[in-house]
Amino acid sequence: MMVSASIERELSAETFPIRDGVFVAVVGPSGAGKDTVIGYARARFADETRLEFVRRVITRPSDVASEDHDTLADAAFVEAEADGAFAISWEAHGLRYGIPADVDWSVANGRVAVANVSRAIIPSLRERYVNLAIVEITASPEVLAERLAMRGRESRGEVLARLARSANVTLSGPGVTSIDNSGPRETAGERFAEVLRKAMAFSDMSGLI
Repeated sequence: MMVSASIERELSAETFPIRDGVFVAVVGPSGAGKDTVIGYARARFADETRLEFVRRVITRPSDVASEDHDTLADAAFVEAEADGAFAISWEAHGLRYGIPADVDWSVANGRVAVANVSRAIIPSLRERYVNLAIVEITASPEVLAERLAMRGRESRGEVLARLARSANVTLSGPGVTSIDNSGPRETAGERFAEVLRKAMAFSDMSGLI
């Protein structure tokens, strides 16, 4: 599941920022279909050993309606975080999220790590990884509202508030690719697959330098 602070100790301060591989940060508003697009790519590259689709740790039970993730209670998450179990962690919507520390080892060894993350941690990711690709999954406001309503997790007012917050967030800086997932998942999925192909090619070349 997770590794301890030994990964952090192996990657001493002198090795940061981490290079050779690529960290692909998938971001976007709730309802945009980030997990759907990632799932499409995971199936598309099922036999590709250079890719690692990161399994997140969240303080929320896993169910058929959400992504397949590892679950920790709040107190256990805080303890694991203090022990160095996460490369990156953050809080959003009353939950805690963590990316296991072994992703650092993967990127340092030339692999391409793919993870669904918060836009708020992009500055930290830029500091941690030399090669960072940011993929923003978007969808039209109408599609977002419909998908969020179908989840049934929030009231109409909460859905509208979430959409308003998303509309006020813009991404800037190098390495940002925007993919509209309002239509068939294959369309967005293939665009994402192309981003991953380029990341793998870049990682192959980086390891030769």
